[in-house]
Amino acid sequence: MRKADLVNQISDKTGIPKVDVLVTLETMFKEVKDTLAKGENIYIRGFGSFITKKRAAKIGRNIKKNIAVHIPEHFIPSFKPAKEFVAEVKKLQSVQDNQPNPDEEM
Repeated sequence: MRKADLVNQISDKTGIPKVDVLVTLETMFKEVKDTLAKGENIYIRGFGSFITKKRAAKIGRNIKKNIAVHIPEHFIPSFKPAKEFVAEVKKLQSVQDNQPNPDEEM
């Protein structure tokens, strides 16, 4: 699913104009980026957490020049889903796996 598909689905389900949904989503994405860039985490109960993870300094290699390169300590964004979220996805996957596939021949 792409962002445009998500906007369409939210608009269809809520009756909110697509332009307003798009502005809301873009604002949410920007706030998530800005908050993580400040080093703060975001916790959304029942959905998950947007967090930053610390990566230790290490020595990498430039394969083309065959030299060692120092990679400094840095932070990367990460998403950790809530237990309820994981359980719901697993439940839906197991239901889909038990559905007969019409494309398979008997």
